[in-house]
Amino acid sequence: MTSLEPAVDLDKDQAKSLLAERFRGFLPVIVDVETGGFNADTDALLEIAAVTLRMDDDGVLHRHETFDFHLEPFEGANIEQSALDFTGIDLECPERDSIPEMMALPDLFKPIRKAVKENGCTRAVMVGHNAHFDLGFVNAAVNRCDIKRSPFHPFSCFDTATLSGLALGQTVLAKACQTAGIEFSNSEAHSAAYDAEKTADLFCLIVNRWKELGGWPLP
Repeated sequence: MTSLEPAVDLDKDQAKSLLAERFRGFLPVIVDVETGGFNADTDALLEIAAVTLRMDDDGVLHRHETFDFHLEPFEGANIEQSALDFTGIDLECPERDSIPEMMALPDLFKPIRKAVKENGCTRAVMVGHNAHFDLGFVNAAVNRCDIKRSPFHPFSCFDTATLSGLALGQTVLAKACQTAGIEFSNSEAHSAAYDAEKTADLFCLIVNRWKELGGWPLP
């Protein structure tokens, strides 16, 4: 089981940032995965992307950096052809440049841990569109790779499908972005990096709009 201990060790005199204060010490990190099916324990994790955020001095949230990897299916992984047809992933493409999970996850987690520490947070919290799907695949990969301390909270997450349903009346990512005035290309969708960046833009818009309406900071 993934540890509930803080993902990074903070200096005692390290001040919390506005971002840390906004989310009770959590650093929201947007994640999207592309997979070989719906079962996190048996189906391949084929792409993963993470987007970090920054908050300016006015408390406005912005997209920051994107990190993404194409992954080799783990040994014995199930891959449904319907999933490949949906995502458009070609496992035989010579330009795919995939690497094993054991190499990709530490490289992905390193900048996330750095961002957590720089913002005076205690750990990252995953943000995703239907976030428990992404979190389930990441947790399964963490267990396969025997990674002892994931930067992410093991079960808490922020779901932009729920937030979009509340704020925009839409739960599908493409429709929520279009309703919010965020450009969205269906031809580029189902790439982990593209979907993660659009989810990040959507999350920032909703959080910032809530602030504009007087919902934060609390009176």
